[in-house]
Amino acid sequence: MAYAIIEESGGQRKVQQGDTILIDLVNAGEAKAGDTISVDKVLVVGEPGGSAKIGTPYVGGASVTLEITEPVVMGDKLVIRKFRTKNTYERKTGHRQRYTRATVQSISG
Repeated sequence: MAYAIIEESGGQRKVQQGDTILIDLVNAGEAKAGDTISVDKVLVVGEPGGSAKIGTPYVGGASVTLEITEPVVMGDKLVIRKFRTKNTYERKTGHRQRYTRATVQSISG
């Protein structure tokens, strides 16, 4: 089964056909389930134990097609706490990142 390393959200991620991944929120959460996304920033395309095409920086003509399964998924809650000893200073805030869940449909290139 073919694999690809794509650039997404400022990082690199290895994907194979059928994998379900969380990506940055698509269209501000307005995307519909079943929509497809094409990722053209493919760094490596290859077969396990076989040869691989390595891009400089991207592989020409390669793309990964993703199908949206859930438009909005809430991530884990992060708690930010600021505290200074011997002062009456304490702040607590939280943040939950929103993601889109997608399934890899095909890898071409």
